[in-house]
Amino acid sequence: MDIGPHRIDPPLVLAPMAGVTDRVFRGLCRRLGAGLVVSEMTTADPTLWFTEKSRLRREHDAESAPISVQIAGTDPATMARAAAFNVEQGAQIIDINMGCPAKKVCRVDAGSALMKDEALVERILSAVVAASPVPVTLKIRTGWARSHRNAVKIARIAQDCGIAALTVHGRTREDHYEGAAEYTTVAEVKAAVRIPVIANGDVDSGPKALEILRQTGADGLMIGRAALGHPWIFRELAHFLKTGEVLPQPDRVEVASTLLQHMRELYTLYGESRGVRVARKHIQWYCQSHPGVDAFWASVNRVDDASEQLDRVTAFFEREPEELAEAA
Repeated sequence: MDIGPHRIDPPLVLAPMAGVTDRVFRGLCRRLGAGLVVSEMTTADPTLWFTEKSRLRREHDAESAPISVQIAGTDPATMARAAAFNVEQGAQIIDINMGCPAKKVCRVDAGSALMKDEALVERILSAVVAASPVPVTLKIRTGWARSHRNAVKIARIAQDCGIAALTVHGRTREDHYEGAAEYTTVAEVKAAVRIPVIANGDVDSGPKALEILRQTGADGLMIGRAALGHPWIFRELAHFLKTGEVLPQPDRVEVASTLLQHMRELYTLYGESRGVRVARKHIQWYCQSHPGVDAFWASVNRVDDASEQLDRVTAFFEREPEELAEAA
């Protein structure tokens, strides 16, 4: 799959997830097989560009190309300035957020709320494409509500405005993340445009990935929640799509070593105090399927010291599964 001059191989994309897809997690997913990773959503509001939160979201040090940065906002001129600013900061692809269903985003008419105003969508896309010397991509949902699926119309607008690729999440804003994603609308979008279309929603296994590609004709897949605590999903999907074989799950040794390295890199990026707090959610995701996790989580969640956090995670994985099951 090509996005402008960039070949995305394999055509597997890490979804932008606020509070998750920082530089550390993006780098990890790239090493484990993602063809493209997208930054956390960054605000188009210039008054917030230089906050610590925004600075960290723009952290691309030693990141593999192409660097994709997602921007969010509602004003065409402001979005255009944000695109140009992020290109100056190293972005090689600009992604526009019109897919986020979060209340705090939609209540200011950003994210997927924009799909209600097709004229505004066109103005935003035209302004950003005109201001950006790099490819611009767009993420949308199937529509604002179940009774108003307008993804095909938005897709045609996007193509006419010069959008280089389009991601469609198979749910409406009304659905949030509930129920099963539907791919009929994604297939309709793919049939309606010539630009690459990326299918998103419930991509959680090799067989499911193949089924979605066959059903939609999509050029690529975007993976979000299935990667939380399981960044190996990318190598598993790539291997299955290439060979039809299901890879074995990572063993406890690999899970432990990956998690511990992930934690250390978080401490480096955020500093020890914040890094420990950020690491907590990742520890929970990595360990959620392992026996004895409830008691372990109750204990490690109270730890504020990086060395102790590392020691407790190490001790958890060094215990035998049978011993953990008995302690649960």
